[in-house]
Amino acid sequence: MARVGLGAVFNVIAVADTVTVPLTRAAAVSFVTFEDDGSTIATITELDSTAVNSEQALDVDNDPFKGPGVGGAWTAMAEQDDTLDLADDATNDTMVFSVHGSQLSDGYDSVQVSVDGGVVMAILHGLYEQKDPPNLTSSLTA
Repeated sequence: MARVGLGAVFNVIAVADTVTVPLTRAAAVSFVTFEDDGSTIATITELDSTAVNSEQALDVDNDPFKGPGVGGAWTAMAEQDDTLDLADDATNDTMVFSVHGSQLSDGYDSVQVSVDGGVVMAILHGLYEQKDPPNLTSSLTA
């Protein structure tokens, strides 16, 4: 039977606030935030798993979108450097954006998102090694 979904296409970190996500086993990671009042601010940082380079803000084009938490249309957001701010949006309380491994600076292999409220989930995609879900290794190991 062919594998589909978890392990073949993606892996998930359900609670990803301030969690260092290595991009050594996946091509990219998409982050999904939710806060009921639409006031989320997400800060994106790149890190080096070998601890040679200090963590730094990741200022890349990450194509952010915002939308309502339950259904509705996604709307493109303007790029906001390394911090994405919903600015107390009464309609949209969810953001989604991606970081590709190729966007990281030389010497960096991981990314971290912190939110000032609400939750953030990480979805790793473009897995370099596909496995059955029970055999997936930790998404937090470089």
